[in-house]
Amino acid sequence: MAAENPGWGHRRIHGELTRLGHKIATSTVWNILNRAGIERAPRRSGPTRKQFLTAQAEHIAAVDFLHVDTVKLTRLYALIMLEHDSRRAHVLGVTANPTRSWTAQTARNFLINTDADATKLKFLIRDRGGQFTDAFDAVFADAGLRVIKSPPQAPKANAHCERIVGTLRRALLDRMLILNERHLRRTLIRYPEHYNTARPHRGIGQLSPAQAETGPPTPIDLAKHRAHRRPILGGLINDYQIAN
Repeated sequence: MAAENPGWGHRRIHGELTRLGHKIATSTVWNILNRAGIERAPRRSGPTRKQFLTAQAEHIAAVDFLHVDTVKLTRLYALIMLEHDSRRAHVLGVTANPTRSWTAQTARNFLINTDADATKLKFLIRDRGGQFTDAFDAVFADAGLRVIKSPPQAPKANAHCERIVGTLRRALLDRMLILNERHLRRTLIRYPEHYNTARPHRGIGQLSPAQAETGPPTPIDLAKHRAHRRPILGGLINDYQIAN
């Protein structure tokens, strides 16, 4: 309890144990915490980054760049956004030249055209790449988001976005040849539709982001139904639906 609740002192923990029906003296709780090397609550360190991200998940989005090499060895870049709580993914833009002005304009275009509920978001996590500038931060600040920069050379600080970049590589980009910028843009726009509506996510109870928002499906007996396969991107990926 002390590790999960940095603000709780020994008396607060004693009260919680008493409420649960566990009889223990206040002094015993203090001794246990003291022997474990846990400081008194006012001096105890605050929540870890993981605890903060978990508690604030519904208010956090993160962005990161994904690079892709075409068959002609031209390097392209895609700017990806992920909403932490719903796991919804968005492709903000694709370019061969991710300049600072392009990144800022892409952010403006996204906020103007997106159907995502930006009003519930309060934080945006990004790394310290040179493509992100004060102009980029100002675009999201005007929308009410506070931009949080991850520490230098610390990809785990933006782990959720790093994870979707890895998913895109394993499920899609490592299994196909990208011809040009137009091809990559069309591919990356098509995949998030599957990612957001059909792909299950362990972090949200093996539901898709769309199901997590509307509620889990009604349980069925597969022996009495048929599942239809729907090929995506030429059969590179499949999802399944119950036949009516």
